[in-house]
Amino acid sequence: MSLSIVFICLALVVGIYFYNNPLKHGPWFLSRRFINWFPLGMTYAFLYMGRYNLTVAKNALGSLMPNEDFGLIFAAGTITYAFSFLINGPLVDKIGGKKGILIAALGAAAANVALGIITWLVLTNRIHLRLLPIFSVTYALNMYFQSYGAVSIIKVKAHWFHVRERGVFGAIFGTLISFGVYFAFDWGQAIINITKLNGPMPTSEVERWLRAIFIPPGLTMDATWAVFFVPAAILAVWALLDIWLIRDTPEHAGFPHLDTHDASSGHMHEEYNTLDLLKMVFLNPLIVMFALVELTAGVLRNGIMQWYTIFGHDVKQPGAESILANWGLLLCVFGIIGGFAGGLISDKFFQSRRGPPAVIFCAFMLIMTAVIAMNLFSRPFVVGVAALLIVAAVTGVHSLMSGTAAADFGGRKATATASGIVDGFVYLGSGVQSVGVGYLVTHHSWQWWPIFLMPFALIGGLVAWRIWHELPAATRVYIETVERKHFLLATTNGHAEHVVQTLKS
Repeated sequence: MSLSIVFICLALVVGIYFYNNPLKHGPWFLSRRFINWFPLGMTYAFLYMGRYNLTVAKNALGSLMPNEDFGLIFAAGTITYAFSFLINGPLVDKIGGKKGILIAALGAAAANVALGIITWLVLTNRIHLRLLPIFSVTYALNMYFQSYGAVSIIKVKAHWFHVRERGVFGAIFGTLISFGVYFAFDWGQAIINITKLNGPMPTSEVERWLRAIFIPPGLTMDATWAVFFVPAAILAVWALLDIWLIRDTPEHAGFPHLDTHDASSGHMHEEYNTLDLLKMVFLNPLIVMFALVELTAGVLRNGIMQWYTIFGHDVKQPGAESILANWGLLLCVFGIIGGFAGGLISDKFFQSRRGPPAVIFCAFMLIMTAVIAMNLFSRPFVVGVAALLIVAAVTGVHSLMSGTAAADFGGRKATATASGIVDGFVYLGSGVQSVGVGYLVTHHSWQWWPIFLMPFALIGGLVAWRIWHELPAATRVYIETVERKHFLLATTNGHAEHVVQTLKS
């Protein structure tokens, strides 16, 4: 049932993509662009499965990974992810998004294999060690390779999507993230259940196949390591498809040059070294503000996605069992809603300005964190719904800031560097909340969980308010030119109709 809902959501996203065509591209361009972004996007979605499978494994590992250790392991990964963009952002701007996504997929697959082997060795008592140090290092390596994913997909997007189309692509980007979260939590939990030694009997051919592989005769414990091996195999398959299908630019696919009217318009002939690219980003006050908004979004996003299921595991949630049981699917659906809401609000109501919907969403998240704080131990269903609404809003903010605004103002020449630094701040925020919440809920109370998140929603909204009116100069000129043409056309048509009426009379 849940898989059917995901396929329906995917079909709707694809339909909206083909329907939304403000620049009147030809059908073959739209089709070839779809062939380009779909495998790229699905690779990115499965990178998420190989990222948040740690959260799923945490509950299965029980006392081997207590809350504080989990927080530190996740923080090691997210902080590595954040600072790696100083290297791989400029690198992807040089080598292109296709090579970048291949590095991400194959590197993350190898790191997940390593995590699976470590888990197998520990659970089968072949080695005896605490998981915290070795998992911290290996998960950090995984997240280093993972960090190539976002910058690569946005680098390719920057060449294929005009600024006036990027709000909707930002929604598609948010949808791909949502699919990845579904794969991580629901598919990941399904893998855990299938590979339990005394788990339910498989009901499908895939389940029987997985159980036969990971639970051979004579095994005496749950095969939790499967939650790392399966995403690794899937990523390897998508990497092969990426080699075949992805092209970095429309020109590489046989189309004429597309001027996307972002910050690189008029500067495409210029060449930049790594230091130049980093200066362009860090000395641009707007991109710095995008990064600050994303830091707060990172706290809210992983502060909910990472901890809600752990909270539900530690504190029983009567009345909210269905939310916990379908957490991945619900994250997917609410993430899609939030991503499309942000993109459509930006493009349709605010001339592709990204600040206004970010302000609206941050204010909404502040209200919802307060709702969670007031109902944490008394109304489980209200807490679950509020958590999902925060996920919707924060996905909208994330897809607008990292997936869209950074590319708009960084331009095609510096897209990977700009979006990488901005996305890096998301995971810097994730690291902050991972350590903070992990410590607070271990040494104090779960009540501190939503209280810790609230100030970050407020700060994000205040920073986003500062960028309410901002647009790249080339975009502003493009919009003014189009509006002037529409005005002249309307005026001319009106005058012609007046002349016809006069002649008739």
